Amino acid sequence: MGDKKQNSDVEFITALAELLRANELSEIEVMREFGKDDVLNVRVARQLQAAPAPATVAAPAPVAAVAAPAAAPAAPAPSEDPTQLAGAVTSPMVGTAYLAPEPGAAPFIKVGDSVSEGQTLLIIEAMKTMNQIPAPASGKVTRILVDDGTAVEFGDPLVVVE
Repeated sequence: MGDKKQNSDVEFITALAELLRANELSEIEVMREFGKDDVLNVRVARQLQAAPAPATVAAPAPVAAVAAPAAAPAAPAPSEDPTQLAGAVTSPMVGTAYLAPEPGAAPFIKVGDSVSEGQTLLIIEAMKTMNQIPAPASGKVTRILVDDGTAVEFGDPLVVVE
């Protein structure tokens, strides 16, 4: 009888782990009461830092690839910090940046476009929610510093509007 209960507990914990993975959760804690003196406390957790680390490492590569063609004539451009540029729009959150409203659609902006204050520059998906990133002021898009589908961190430079 003890083996049946143990197998049931293992199946329950396995189901919790799968639920954790399927819903991209970092932790689940459950208490099951089977009777007055029969309680099962389970906490299933995983560290999510392993997944963001490669995305953080991968994010600078597209920035350099996008910045390089625009900066090719001017050698000092790669050494300048895009966050220090006048008109740099930075990410207000951690997520994935998308340049178009849906796959295959035209991008919100292109280099050289004139934008109005409040106009959507791109979207950042965070926790399965699409967040529009508006232009903080009217101006001309001089640089797009992220590629479509790039992971971004809080404060990462996204676009330069001058």
